[in-house]
Amino acid sequence: MNKNKKRKDMENIDKIVGDFKLSDMDNLITDIETFIEKFNNDEVVLLDVRMPFETKLWSMKFALEIPYNELPNNLDKLPKDKTIVCICPNGPRSIMAREYLRFNGFKSSMLKGGSNELIATLKGGKAKELNF
Repeated sequence: MNKNKKRKDMENIDKIVGDFKLSDMDNLITDIETFIEKFNNDEVVLLDVRMPFETKLWSMKFALEIPYNELPNNLDKLPKDKTIVCICPNGPRSIMAREYLRFNGFKSSMLKGGSNELIATLKGGKAKELNF
């Protein structure tokens, strides 16, 4: 990486960090009920950033599946006109993915409770609440 690009990247990161307000937190974390509502209104997409061995075992057919470490090569597959709600089992990868996407100009959030809580919430008849 050349020095000019690295300097520009750091300026972008500095701007994101420097512009942060506590009120931004409401937009950075999406609870499951809000996710379902916005998903049904076609306002968000779910981005599953788990690894292939994880999605092979527990796939969510309504999510885009792009492992966290493959995001840089797949940004063109993500919509710019919707909020991208990132999901992993518990949260750490979702936080990193959300921030990476914000750095790259996407509106992004993470799902509170991760895939573990989403699966628990949607089991049984509750899954019918999602419009596919």
